[in-house]
Amino acid sequence: MVREANVKQATAEKQLKEAQGKIDVLQAEVAALKTLVLSSSPTSPTQEPLPGGKAPFKKGHTRNKSTSSAMTGSHQDLNVVQPFVKDCKEADLSLYNEFRSWKDEPTTDRTCPFLDKIYQEDIFPCLTFSKSELASAVLEAVENNTLSIEPVGLQPIRFVKASAVECGGPKKCALTGQSKSCKHRIKLGDSSNYYYISPFCRYRITSVCNFFTYIRYIQQGLVKQQDVDHMFWEVMQLRKEMSLAKLGYFKEEL
Repeated sequence: MVREANVKQATAEKQLKEAQGKIDVLQAEVAALKTLVLSSSPTSPTQEPLPGGKAPFKKGHTRNKSTSSAMTGSHQDLNVVQPFVKDCKEADLSLYNEFRSWKDEPTTDRTCPFLDKIYQEDIFPCLTFSKSELASAVLEAVENNTLSIEPVGLQPIRFVKASAVECGGPKKCALTGQSKSCKHRIKLGDSSNYYYISPFCRYRITSVCNFFTYIRYIQQGLVKQQDVDHMFWEVMQLRKEMSLAKLGYFKEEL
């Protein structure tokens, strides 16, 4: 009787160890699936199937089909969760140092390192149009703060010095020469001429005007509530708007 009891006890202990081993294997598989789900993304490459539709041979424990199916369904549900994305920014030290040097002695002289780079990378490309002579006049007026933009009125416009072709019209942009619906017109300095411009050209001009307006405010000491870092990022935002405008992105008033 004692011997029979010992045999039963040994058998029970063996079965318990086997059950615990299976539980450990399943727990490890669940942890591995969780890690796979968290690290996966929609752009992650998938494993190519083997020729003939055969699954690759893997050493180790094989999951029960019902357990595997349940886990696969859970994996598919979790995989649709998209990762969180946030906007980040980091100052370029070269640009930042050039801005700080300019901020100590602000000037509108285009030859200073800070403005020269912006002219080459943003302002010139933004104000380059097929009608180059008029484009140069527009840049000069923007620099001198003598350019005005106004909506096209209902009254006819009198052209004193320029012909109708040079000034464009409600259906033709004076800067590009293209047939476009022109809802605004510009006036340069003391000239009595008005030039019709398309919404695209208007946005390019206003993005440059906004930049010059802000640096004039800094030069005149009107920006007092902002520290140097805030001013720098405001300048970068204005440069970003010029960059988008020169690439063809613009906002139109409806």
